[in-house]
Amino acid sequence: MKKLFTFLLTFLTCIILSWPVAYAAQHSSVKKKSATKANVVKTKAKAARKTRPNNKSSSALPAPEFTNFTQWQAVDGFIDEMCNEYGFERDALRGVFSQLHYLDSVVKLINPPPVGTVKNWSAYRARFIEPRRLQAGTKFWNRYQTELERAQQEFGVPAEIIVGVLGVETMYGQAAGKFRVLDSLATLAFAYPETANRETRMTYFRSELKQALLYARESRIDPLSLHGSFAGAIGWPQFMPGSIRRYAVDFDGDGKIDLRNSAVDAIGSIASFLSQHGWQRDQPLVFPVTVTPNMSWPSLIGKRLEADTSRDELRLAGVIVPDDVPVSYLYGLVDLEDGTHPTRYLLGTQNFFAITHYNRSFYYAMAVIELGHAINRHRAR
Repeated sequence: MKKLFTFLLTFLTCIILSWPVAYAAQHSSVKKKSATKANVVKTKAKAARKTRPNNKSSSALPAPEFTNFTQWQAVDGFIDEMCNEYGFERDALRGVFSQLHYLDSVVKLINPPPVGTVKNWSAYRARFIEPRRLQAGTKFWNRYQTELERAQQEFGVPAEIIVGVLGVETMYGQAAGKFRVLDSLATLAFAYPETANRETRMTYFRSELKQALLYARESRIDPLSLHGSFAGAIGWPQFMPGSIRRYAVDFDGDGKIDLRNSAVDAIGSIASFLSQHGWQRDQPLVFPVTVTPNMSWPSLIGKRLEADTSRDELRLAGVIVPDDVPVSYLYGLVDLEDGTHPTRYLLGTQNFFAITHYNRSFYYAMAVIELGHAINRHRAR
């Protein structure tokens, strides 16, 4: 009996002592399975990262928001107009509009800056007169020197102005825009934000939408393949569709106008645009001046984008004009607010104002001029 009791006690002790070992073994197995599962997830994630497309370039693309434009009454009227006036097929055009997207990002970008935003010429200038753009401009000028000289001979527009425009607009084709043009134009033509000039701007973008469809048909390209700025500007020189049809030229002689892929067409088209907006061969651009307080000169600023005031009239209005400013030209008074620094004043000739027809901004025109000059100096080093 005593032996039996000893045997049972020994047996039970062995079982009890084995429990931690069995639990540890079982827990270890679970950990191994979990670790294996985790490793599989990590491996899949790593593989996914390897195969996932690089989103750096696509991150700048606007997030499209689908809307059925074909259900909009204004769009239906626009389609009627395109069919009746230009012979478009209704079903084909409805098919195009059924694929368009409303772009909220475009609506936000088109809004004017908040009231009270301080203009700063020095900060604006620094965005363009910088080493990377000077190097790219020098490379572009050296590569296309023959074509730039030909444009100057044919249209009278100097190489440095053409190079300046391309540098400010798209950094020589590097930043031509990733918005689908029809998405942008449809959004702005039919859903322009609530502003004081909303109706006028909607009419303008509706016209450009019409021009884009006509341009695509004439060029035999898919209108949905056009990409550009948030406002619908296309190609190296950022021409709106209407400007392409009116001013662009086939400067490389290949039988077609291609501002998206041909730098040479871009060169000739910029020169053509400026020439048709009043550019005068060999005319200077700007002269720095100062102004007298409490005189009538402020009424001369921004009157219209033309040089229409004589040197004597400017002096009578309180502008201090140096004697070396030619009396033979007409001028416009230009102001460049400069943050906390004093405002800069210039007299712009007709050539200066020709550039403002490209972009209605004194800051833009001066950036084009100064970038072109800076690249010319950079090339001479």
